[in-house]
Amino acid sequence: MDLVRIIVAILLPPLGVFLQVGLGKHFWLNILLTLLGYIPGIVHAVYIIAKR
Repeated sequence: MDLVRIIVAILLPPLGVFLQVGLGKHFWLNILLTLLGYIPGIVHAVYIIAKR
């Protein structure tokens, strides 16, 4: 299941974080990072998925 989340995180980072942690602070932070730059959003999403 983590592989699917990582693939989703690469395609759409906030969705990958949402699938992992729900509507928490990490989700909103990831939306902000994705809006500021796509790569920081991906890095944050993969980090959150790999950490848990």
